[in-house]
Amino acid sequence: MMLRAYSDLTNLERFLRSRLPHKDIRALVQTYAQPYRELMSYYRCAMMEVETKFNVLNEELSLQYDRNPIESIKTRLKSPESIMEKLQRRGYPLTVESIEENLNDIAGVRVICAFPSDIYRLSDAFLKQDDITLLRRKDYIAEPKPNGYRSLHLIVETPIFLHDQKRMMKVEVQFRTISMDWWASLEHKIRYKKDLPEIDFVNRELYECAELSAQLDARMEMLQHIAADSAERKPSLQEPRGLRATAGHI
Repeated sequence: MMLRAYSDLTNLERFLRSRLPHKDIRALVQTYAQPYRELMSYYRCAMMEVETKFNVLNEELSLQYDRNPIESIKTRLKSPESIMEKLQRRGYPLTVESIEENLNDIAGVRVICAFPSDIYRLSDAFLKQDDITLLRRKDYIAEPKPNGYRSLHLIVETPIFLHDQKRMMKVEVQFRTISMDWWASLEHKIRYKKDLPEIDFVNRELYECAELSAQLDARMEMLQHIAADSAERKPSLQEPRGLRATAGHI
């Protein structure tokens, strides 16, 4: 945690040096360095709390459904550069208080699921927990973005318990299937390249790939249902023999 806190500070100083005069940097760093490090530490604690909740749900549901609904969990803390740029873009003050008050996605947790139904099952179970408060929900699976992006986004508030206080912290939780995640990752890498030639063609192809990935999700989930139904029927097909044999002995 100490190394991470130091990294938070040096990244912030590096960003400020690239944007502000030296005298302004010194004043800002002296005023906000320690509060900024503390706030980033609180966000990391909130991510750990949320990640633990999903690990517990994954363990419980794996017993119920004989498989793990969660493929992986990723966490990320927004960089100082992204934080400052977002505050500036939206016209908010460049203060620690402004970060906590105005930005909802400093702490991010991404839950990668096997099937779309797992996403809704997990999100419902997560939101039923009495220490989770839903602030905003955007279902880009039911209503994809125009570019084809699919995901379920939640902004939640969760408590962290420090040695002398309880703090409510905001965390963005994103749910994706494996195919939703690889599409979003590759789409970002492709669009990151500036001045793409034939941009209209690229946009159409990316959208078509998103549609194909959604179809793959639906087909794989159908196959999963067939496999699950088959597993449930096998014991019942053998059961009458045992019952008849028992009845005969009686």
